[in-house]
Amino acid sequence: MKLVDTLEEQELLEAELEKTKPPVPPQCSHLDFLLSTPFRYGRYPGNSRFRREGYTPGVFYASEAVHTAVAETAFYRALFFAESPETPLPRNALEFTAFEVNFAVDLALDLTAPNLNRDSRHWLHPTDYSACLELADGARAIGTKLLRYRSIRDPSGGANLAILDCQAFTASRPVTRATWHLAFSKQCINALCDWPSSRLSLPFSVFADDPRMARFKVS
Repeated sequence: MKLVDTLEEQELLEAELEKTKPPVPPQCSHLDFLLSTPFRYGRYPGNSRFRREGYTPGVFYASEAVHTAVAETAFYRALFFAESPETPLPRNALEFTAFEVNFAVDLALDLTAPNLNRDSRHWLHPTDYSACLELADGARAIGTKLLRYRSIRDPSGGANLAILDCQAFTASRPVTRATWHLAFSKQCINALCDWPSSRLSLPFSVFADDPRMARFKVS
């Protein structure tokens, strides 16, 4: 909107930008961009917990509870500043949209369940994703569509989800949305949502197990 004067011009600009992006996979074409985007871009820049770098199948990462999703988001915002120590912390609160999706799968793996959680040291390592990536490869090979695992960023230990197939979504658009504001202080990240009213305070110490956060300094 900063580049244009009217909504019509903004729509035209968006249409031109859309032409430069990879096509949405046919099986995901009915989905809102918020749902289809993780499956649209075939080349992944670096390993994440359940997706390998390079030209690999997409993964939609989510959380079972909004506070877990907020904690994950707060961690990665803090990590950005830890890895860019000369970048000043934002003076104003950062704004994010939390959204809820509907999905259903025939086959899932719950890594918090007995027999699987005995290897939790592998699933929960803060930086080494090798075991998780091998598990994801094997899970896809047998038709698994979803992985459930504990969040290591959420101090309450909430669960995260990795959806491995865009056909798992049973609604083409998010079913609810809420705006969250993340504000940095010298001790923590404060997260606030006006409606429905909710708040969460995350001391930087809850992320200390990740060695990359050792470079995080607040002055």
